[in-house]
Amino acid sequence: MKFEINLKPEDEMDFMPIIPLNESEGDEHLDELPDEIALLPLRNTVLFPGVVLPITVGRDKSILAVNEAYKGNKFIGVVAQKDSNQENPEPADLEPVGTVAKVIKLIKMPDGGTTVIIQGRSKFAIESITTSDPYFKATIKRIVDAEAPVDADFEAHIANIKDLATNIIQQSPNIPSEASIILKNIEKPSFLIHFVSSNLNTTMEEKQRLLEITDIRERAANLMQLLQKELQFVELKNKVTNKTRTELDKQQREYFLQQQLKSIKEELGGDTNSQEIKEMQKKAETKKWPETAKEAFKKDIEKLERMHPSTPDYSVIYNHVDFLLDLPWEEYTEDHYDLKNAKQTLDHDHYGMARIKERILEYLAVLKLKGDMKSPILCFLGPPGIGKTSLGKSIAGALGRKYIRLSLGGLHDESEIRGHRKTYIGAMPGRILQSLRKVKSSNPVIVLDEIDKVGNDMRGDPSSALLEVLDPEQNNTFYDNYLELEYDLSKVLFIATANNIQTIQPALRDRLEIIDLSGYAIEEKIEIAKRHLIPKQKELHGLAKNNIRFSDKVLAQLIADYTRESGVRELDRVLASVMRNQAKKVAMEEPLKSPLTAEALEEILGKAKYNNDLYKTVNLPGVAVGLAWTYVGGDILFIESSLSDGKGELHLTGNLGNVMKESATTALTYLKSNAEKYKIDPSLFQKKNLHIHVPEGATPKDGPSAGITMMTSIASALLGRKVKPYLAMTGEITLRGQVLPVGGIKEKILAAKRAGLKEIIVCAQNSKDVSEVEAGFIKGLKFHYVNKMEEVLQIALGL
Repeated sequence: MKFEINLKPEDEMDFMPIIPLNESEGDEHLDELPDEIALLPLRNTVLFPGVVLPITVGRDKSILAVNEAYKGNKFIGVVAQKDSNQENPEPADLEPVGTVAKVIKLIKMPDGGTTVIIQGRSKFAIESITTSDPYFKATIKRIVDAEAPVDADFEAHIANIKDLATNIIQQSPNIPSEASIILKNIEKPSFLIHFVSSNLNTTMEEKQRLLEITDIRERAANLMQLLQKELQFVELKNKVTNKTRTELDKQQREYFLQQQLKSIKEELGGDTNSQEIKEMQKKAETKKWPETAKEAFKKDIEKLERMHPSTPDYSVIYNHVDFLLDLPWEEYTEDHYDLKNAKQTLDHDHYGMARIKERILEYLAVLKLKGDMKSPILCFLGPPGIGKTSLGKSIAGALGRKYIRLSLGGLHDESEIRGHRKTYIGAMPGRILQSLRKVKSSNPVIVLDEIDKVGNDMRGDPSSALLEVLDPEQNNTFYDNYLELEYDLSKVLFIATANNIQTIQPALRDRLEIIDLSGYAIEEKIEIAKRHLIPKQKELHGLAKNNIRFSDKVLAQLIADYTRESGVRELDRVLASVMRNQAKKVAMEEPLKSPLTAEALEEILGKAKYNNDLYKTVNLPGVAVGLAWTYVGGDILFIESSLSDGKGELHLTGNLGNVMKESATTALTYLKSNAEKYKIDPSLFQKKNLHIHVPEGATPKDGPSAGITMMTSIASALLGRKVKPYLAMTGEITLRGQVLPVGGIKEKILAAKRAGLKEIIVCAQNSKDVSEVEAGFIKGLKFHYVNKMEEVLQIALGL
């Protein structure tokens, strides 16, 4: 709908309809119309009865026709042109139906034009054009519309037309709100239809068709359809406009806020981002770094200066520049190669480990003489709780270097080592460069903890990424994905720790120098508890000033009855339990007993957790005691054999691996082959089933250490003889009757000592391993060194 005043010549006219004060004023004069009347062609609109229309007349013929009509009876016939592009229309270009209009006002404009205000009165049909010069004249026939009977259906049509028109007005911001008031004040249905039709935003053809319809019901129905169409168009237009406006408003709002922020920053002394860039450039002037890093910094700074801080890439580049500046490219701490001081530090921090400390001092001596060392990376291998990680910290303290610990347990993303691409969301550098940035040194001691527990999945294999880090031939050009530059790690002293060498990737293991850290003997644990654990726990529990002492005998009992480990971590927890009990007594002002007695330990900790005389209850024929190695240290292992009536079948139970199953089969075959030699009844192998069981079936067991133990157990069952008491053994066997050496001897010996055993059978080739164990730790143990299986049976069964 249109409700705007914009006076133009009638050939390109917009209009504003006006409601007359009296809708039917002047109708009585229509009967006085002459048979011939002047015509006024309009190009862009259709005049409806009752509607007032201001127009500017521009064509000479039209000006002459309006002037003659105004001087006469003031009536003129207004018709629409079929083709609005015709400047000089012919009679055939005029619509056959028009509206008789009364010229209300004629105004001469200063520019020479004429503005005329006309009011539609009645419809007419052209019968014939009588003349075209100087303007159109025609004979006409008046058309009178019959008034529709007022009923509910027609009233509903009129009400709907009002509602639709009002809705269009409300949703059209260009239409004044007064137009809806005008609609409400129109009472005559026919005039309402004419008024709305005149203001309808539709084509000339649609308006002309509405004018020509004589049935007012039909005209109302067609008008409703056109109004609904216009309403849909207005709603769609508003939807698109509002969406566009929202986007523009957001951009404008951001622009204005940015301008205000800029003004505020200028008032406060300048743009913060510019200041930060200048500070970075100033910091870079004194930075010691390679040319490649300097070039990368320069390029990034140039990009930052060209970019607006609100762009997403700004923060990416800013963080990269900040990381470049924070890295200690050529910053090193001064090493203190005082080997005597290093030895004192290691002795103070760790009791025992003489061979390990000697190897570390050798390593440090080469570093002192050469300045760097392209030898394999040290890897401390041993059970948990024996001080592998703290050894690395002691080395850092002895050298005066910064200390970094990276826990690799469960690491499964290669990006944790090499970093992410800096364009990724949430990208970060690798943990190695992050650590160097934190300690501000390029030559720290980095302990790679739990290197045997690195995982891998679809995000990459961190073990493979560690190859470059730990290879002395490559790590001087270590490439981090985030940094996108090579970084020299050759001055870093890497130390790895692991519990199980079997789970380390072979290529990575090749770059490591494995240093075995065996478990502690009871004597060592007593000293460690006295020197380190007890003072630490007293301090942690607020008992540093209290007199709480343990005798060696009580500590030995505590270690034997309440712990079963190679390290001292469980011992530390048990001592913490004792200290908590003592702290409660102090808090409640109860008297403390010092030194603590065995009875007091049982009162605090309960009955003994572990029974070291367990083997006494199973000292029967067919039972032999073996020694096993686990990643938490050594342990004793019972192997039981039993005969039952059958067909000579062999049954193995106890969750055994393939190696132990093969050892059992080999032992049985050897005894079958040598039955006569050992006075074994050969018929037993045909009439009896042999069942071999290793208790604690829920625990998987495998390895070559149980070969001679299985053979002894089977022979004991077949002969009905008991194995020699307080005897344990370890070694692998062959079908030829040979005994082969095995590993983990120190851990196994200490396990036998903890269990109260007195004699141990080992392969003669393992004698060198026994000699490496401190004599004081194996005092009271008797060793039998064997080469053949018959020697084992002779010692164990007296054959």
